[in-house]
Amino acid sequence: MNTAVAQVRMARPTDRLAEVERFYTDALGLPVIYRFANHAGYDGVMIGLPGIDYHLEFTSHVDGSPGPAPSRENLLVLYFRSDAQMYEVVERLALAGRYPVDAENPYWAGVGALTFEDPDGWRVVLVPRPVF
Repeated sequence: MNTAVAQVRMARPTDRLAEVERFYTDALGLPVIYRFANHAGYDGVMIGLPGIDYHLEFTSHVDGSPGPAPSRENLLVLYFRSDAQMYEVVERLALAGRYPVDAENPYWAGVGALTFEDPDGWRVVLVPRPVF
């Protein structure tokens, strides 16, 4: 049985909306697909993964947002088609002042992946090629 899902969105709050947007768009190179302001007290941005059927949503509320990332194992994993494609992003991250951090799970180092933290401490894993 397959679930007929037409679109997937992962959403989370932040108190650093502008910084988070720059991390995912300027440094990672993902596109903004929608932006909203003052929607019942929320501002937000939706960022494509890599298009619009799969996307991230980051929101900020006028009253503030919940605390930090729950753990170092809450991961967004991005798979590339080659080492060269992945390292283009790694170079952009370095230009943005973002450098790899040690992954909690040693599996990621074993597949040549690099882990980065966004401005809120949530982790993004870059993997040079799909694993299956």
